[in-house]
Amino acid sequence: MVSGSIFNSRKHSWPPEEYISKATLQLLASDSAAPPQQAWRRRLNSHANILKEFSVTFAEAVKMAGLGIRLWSYVREEAAHGRKAPIDPFTRESCKPSASQGVPLGGMGSGSISRGFRGEFRQWQIIPGLCEASPVMANQFSIFISRDGGNKTYASVLAPGQHEGLGKSCDKGISSWGWNLNGQHSTYHALFPRSWTIYDGEPDPELKVSCRQISPFIPHNYQESSLPTAVFVYTLVNTGNERAKVSLLLTWANSIGGISHLSGDHVNEPFIGEDGVAGVLLHHKTAKDNPAVTFAIAACETQNVNVTVLPCFGLSDDSQITAKDMWDRMVQDEQFDRENFNAGSSTPSSPGETLCAAVSASAWVEPHGKCTVAFAVAWASPKVKFLKGSSYNRRYTKYYGTFEGSALDIVHDALTKYKWWEEEIENWQNPILRDDKLPEWYKFTLFNELYFLVAGGTIWIDSPSPATGNKLPLGGNQCETTKMEQADGRVTVARVNCTEAAVVEHSGINSHDNSLENRLQKERTDMRSSCQDMPAAASMDIKPVSDNDNEDVGRFLYLEGVEYVMWCTYDVHFYASFALLMLFPKIELSIQRDLAKAVLSEDGRKVKFLAGGKCGIRKVMGCVPHDLGTHDPWNEMNAYNIHDTSKWKDLNPKFVLQVYRDFAATGNMSFGVDVWPAVCAAMEYMEQFDKDGDGLIENDRFPDQTYDTWTVHGISAYCGCLWLAALQATAAMAFHLGDEAFAEKYKGKFLQAKSVFEEKLWNGSYFNYDSGSSSNSRSIQADQLAGQWYTASSGLSPLFDDSKIKSTLQKIYDFNVMKVRGGRLGAVNGMHPNGKVDESCMQSREIWTGVTYGLAATMILAGMEEQAFATAEGIFTAGWSEQGYGYWFQTPEGWATDGHYRSLLYMRPLAIWGMQWALSLPKAILEVPKINLMDRIHISTPHTARSPCDVGVRKVATKSRCFRKPVFDCS
Repeated sequence: MVSGSIFNSRKHSWPPEEYISKATLQLLASDSAAPPQQAWRRRLNSHANILKEFSVTFAEAVKMAGLGIRLWSYVREEAAHGRKAPIDPFTRESCKPSASQGVPLGGMGSGSISRGFRGEFRQWQIIPGLCEASPVMANQFSIFISRDGGNKTYASVLAPGQHEGLGKSCDKGISSWGWNLNGQHSTYHALFPRSWTIYDGEPDPELKVSCRQISPFIPHNYQESSLPTAVFVYTLVNTGNERAKVSLLLTWANSIGGISHLSGDHVNEPFIGEDGVAGVLLHHKTAKDNPAVTFAIAACETQNVNVTVLPCFGLSDDSQITAKDMWDRMVQDEQFDRENFNAGSSTPSSPGETLCAAVSASAWVEPHGKCTVAFAVAWASPKVKFLKGSSYNRRYTKYYGTFEGSALDIVHDALTKYKWWEEEIENWQNPILRDDKLPEWYKFTLFNELYFLVAGGTIWIDSPSPATGNKLPLGGNQCETTKMEQADGRVTVARVNCTEAAVVEHSGINSHDNSLENRLQKERTDMRSSCQDMPAAASMDIKPVSDNDNEDVGRFLYLEGVEYVMWCTYDVHFYASFALLMLFPKIELSIQRDLAKAVLSEDGRKVKFLAGGKCGIRKVMGCVPHDLGTHDPWNEMNAYNIHDTSKWKDLNPKFVLQVYRDFAATGNMSFGVDVWPAVCAAMEYMEQFDKDGDGLIENDRFPDQTYDTWTVHGISAYCGCLWLAALQATAAMAFHLGDEAFAEKYKGKFLQAKSVFEEKLWNGSYFNYDSGSSSNSRSIQADQLAGQWYTASSGLSPLFDDSKIKSTLQKIYDFNVMKVRGGRLGAVNGMHPNGKVDESCMQSREIWTGVTYGLAATMILAGMEEQAFATAEGIFTAGWSEQGYGYWFQTPEGWATDGHYRSLLYMRPLAIWGMQWALSLPKAILEVPKINLMDRIHISTPHTARSPCDVGVRKVATKSRCFRKPVFDCS
């Protein structure tokens, strides 16, 4: 484990006393109003500097000129059809990215709204794939304070007034409000999914204010974690000798970001609900026939708290009630008329008009007394519609229905249940926060990187079936083939029957054979009865998902990044998936089932691959897709069209490794049986890339893996290591599933390939980048032991001798980590053995955040904890620390050695949970080395392993042209 004294020489914790006075902390100590010791912190007056984007060198630009031209043409073509290309480096957001992000609002999969550390609501992602980065400045909390005698009054927006155009007295919009907060004595504290903003005597020197933001992100709770809502609990402490009347105000525009507030036909409606919950519903009519959205803003009325509302006000001078009128009313009366609750629905807004609403909560705070006021925001967007696909019901509709007005029920439950949410969150986080062996920076970075599971454009639908429309998604519990006729191809889906664990493709009209079904059921039962060797999972870190725990959790999507708009990009999910496996294992298994179905499908529609300009088919049977699509996920996969990913060498091994890890960790035999046909198909598909029959795959002299600008020649350390690990995982999984012949076959392949790999690439201290003779063939790749990472994470035997593993990791640490700014940036992807950064392409000279976390996890598993945390610390230092570049809550894919970023808000940094996995391996994984599976697989002589069509579950399908030899060759 980690030594507690590793980082004592440098500051890696930010005690709250350095930001808030001890007296204030003591006053806020009760009711969770004080921020925890382990939190990320910023002062509200901190400068939110503009971030600097990565740029290519002249040589790189010349090399990629053809790709650039074809990509530009493709982006224009998509725009002509009203669609956004999944990768568009040519369009820049009007709002320049800045170091201003904070904890986002809401649970997973129902649209997201981020909130900057200074209080602005921004990064709106309500419509799938569309991110509106600019803040909606009318959405604010404000405070109004008066004391007995009337000689002390204060009124201010609770955000620093550092925004252009604010504070103009002649304006009747939001610039007329009191932007009086300096922020010097106010601080922000973040520990996802909560945050705290402490106003230590601002704007009233005798009033301490704590606002904590709470979202229902609760691991293993698949209901609460799907809810689109957040609660804001204000704790008011009066340190003065006079009674204070305090009114808090929440204002909200009828908007989903960007210029959506100007589109017209929006309606506001006040309400009084149960348990004192009162507020305003804002019904938003979206453009382009997107599903409607309803917001609910509310506060909870108690014996001491009085709630009033102003259902409508506008931001322009000709509004019936202007923003200035609203503000002046609050300054004078500190509340609105109670009669406003009877106003009913407003007149629909006109195009160009901005419709806003306000909720006020007022309370008296006695001298040296304390008071609590709770607000909540919820939004109901029950249907998710993709541009070219069907509409689906979001996951939360399973509990609240598909009515847009369910926002009222959600906001009510949020205000009445948030204390329970906090208890559950603290029970989850406290064991890690109280672990003295872990560095302080690691604890809050670990939790805060989870922001992406909310703000990463996540979509969580209730069931595989579309809500409307006649297109059947890839999936479902039936045996059939879907053929979509196209002018340039055909889509064939060999469906995986989730109930019977069979893959069946019919060549003609549906003619499901009952005798075949009975035989498949019998084989599945026999297969399970032979799988008693599998150890059961049991751990505090991951809940086992047993065969009897197959709750339908719907289907889950999350983006590769807000700039790379592709759902569930699988080569990146390889790094990020540890977070889902540890916290929401049923979602992780659901994603893997989707990929298993995808492996056994083919889409014959033609696609132009932009790197070379050649055409190919969209999805090849037997190959793992790069992603699940953009505009029609699950049905039109592989939105990525830079390279032909059917020739990539890392996707199939990554699928097999993730499947085995999840199978081993959860102990879910049903999952293992269901995905086994796809594992067999994925492994046999890869045999075409072993051109010389030595058991080891070769790369094809182009960037045919996740490093898609970094060319590989011959045998690759990265892909070859993944392949070795996949061979071993396949053998182990076959053994668990009772197919000893198939296990023998892949153990034999593993032993053969391992000796070739070491012979061709091992140079005495690390594995060469590749077996070619290019200028960077001897480069030290930071990610060269990715296969060993998964092998150790899954409890399998090491791929190499311990001495070779540690020698390689030490070499990477000494060169890729410590020779770049003394280790303060993370691990550079490529480094020449002479100590110079490999600049053969843009990606070789980049530092990838998720790869660095994955490398650190590999080090932990190899017993090199000190090097591991020193390596990962570089990502913290550059991305999250006060001295860093400002990438918090928008961690990019990577940055160059000068700090310029590429692709903000990216999936791969979730790999930090791979470190936590390594530190707390589940019991099921820890028991595997004692069993030593590979030693239990005995190779018979001569070797006569069965073909995949004879393993465990029989598969019936037509031959596919994508294989060198038929995979499904059973009668």
